[in-house]
Order: sequence, then structure tokens, then C-alpha cells
Amino acid sequence: MKVKKAAVYLRKKISTQKPAVGVIMGSGLTDSMPSLRDKITLPYEKIPGFMKTTVEGHKGELIFGRCRRQDLVIMRGRFHYYEGMPMNCIAMPIRILSFLGVKTLIVTAAVGSMKKKIKPGDLMILTDHINFMGSNSLIGNYSKEFGEMFPDMSKPYDRRLSDFAFKTARRNSFRIHRGVYFAVSGPSYETSAEVKAYRMLGGDVVGMSVVPEVTAARQLGMKVVGICWVSNFASGISPETLEHKEVLELGKIVSPKIKMIIEETLAEV
Repeated sequence: MKVKKAAVYLRKKISTQKPAVGVIMGSGLTDSMPSLRDKITLPYEKIPGFMKTTVEGHKGELIFGRCRRQDLVIMRGRFHYYEGMPMNCIAMPIRILSFLGVKTLIVTAAVGSMKKKIKPGDLMILTDHINFMGSNSLIGNYSKEFGEMFPDMSKPYDRRLSDFAFKTARRNSFRIHRGVYFAVSGPSYETSAEVKAYRMLGGDVVGMSVVPEVTAARQLGMKVVGICWVSNFASGISPETLEHKEVLELGKIVSPKIKMIIEETLAEV
């Protein structure tokens, strides 16, 4: 099994560490990585079974280290359905992290706001999500070691840790919201009519990632915290438009805030 092969390889590289927390860094969050001690960096292409990232702003490396008395592993760069990868390939890195001992997953991402009160540069703690991607990351390659074939998704995001992250942001006067992530396949951005429909269905922000990883994590029994930053207004919400490069620039401003929230949450874990 590819998952076990990769896990064995990684254990040999990190023999002194036992990561209990995993963090996935989203687009534009180069400077939000927690401050680490005893850091070990491994490029994806050197890990058996790992794919190569193809999206600008996604470095493509696993970083191990210690922060706030926690051993953790950071995915600096993620995989997307729109890159042409099968959904179950997006689940594989999460399963590898689980085999290494990860019990809590902190997921970050850039999102588009579907409401005027949620502005670019704001943060959001996810309370739920809607999968509108047309597929599911648990399809294929099932093993009992991954958990139940039909996992419960009524509470995808851990309430206690999510509340702590939200309160941490409020305590530091960051603009932050709670909301529902609406997942689409991409890579094209949404039309105005689509955004209107997504809002009617209950979405607050829209994005092209997060849900495949969270679904795999919940099947494995991980606790999940979703921390998003708003990179732009979705189509039809505001006349302003942003290019990908502008999104990355805004990410540099938001990164220190997310770094603080992650580090404080690590202490709570």
C-alpha cells in the first residue's frame, strides 16, 4: 500500500519526532507557518507516492518540527481536484499523516466571499461545509485502516478547538467570522448566477479545496479546525476583481495573523 510505504519512509527520516498535529498551508500563506524547533524539511517529490504541486504559492514540502510542546507536521502546499488528480489521491497525504500519528488537523485556505459583510483580508473559522465538487475523496482505495466506509459528517469541524481559534482572533482584534465553506471543483471562478445559487444553498465563502482533506480526516477520526482568509469577493458581490498575484500579496498581510492563531491553538490541543 502506497500510504504505508510513504509512512515507513517518513518515520525513518523523523525518528525523533511523533507528530500529533498536522497543518495544511493554503494559498498565499507563506509567512503563516508556525515557528519550529528541530525542523526537518522533505520535498514532496522525494516522498514515495507523493505527487508534485502545480499551483503557484504551493511550495510542495512536508515540514516536521516542534512548537508549543507539540510535535507537528506541516503540508506546505496542497493538491487540488482541478489539477487533474483523482479525488482519492487528495486523501492519500491525510492518510499518511494519520499513519504517522496525527490526531488533529488544522486546515487553512484562501476563499472568495459570497457576502458583502465578509471582506477581503477578513478571516473565517469554518463551522460546516457543502461539497459541490461532484466527487468525494473517499471513493476508491478503501481500507478498514482508514476508518468507516460511511463516516459520519454531521460535525466536520471540532467545536471546542474552533471556538478557541475564533476567540483567539477576537482577542487580538482580528476581523473574523464563522461560516460555511462551499466547495467547487474549479479551476474557473464562479459566475454571478452560480454565486447567487450557492448563497441560497447556505454557503458563506467559496473555494476549491479543504473539503476533500477534511472528509478524509474525519473518516480517520481526526479533530479538524478550518481557518480561512478571504482573498476576494466572489463574482457579483463586488465590481472589484483580483488576479492570483494580488491574492498572494494580500496573503502576506494576513499570514502573521493566521500564524498567531495556529500557534495559540497548538497550545490548546
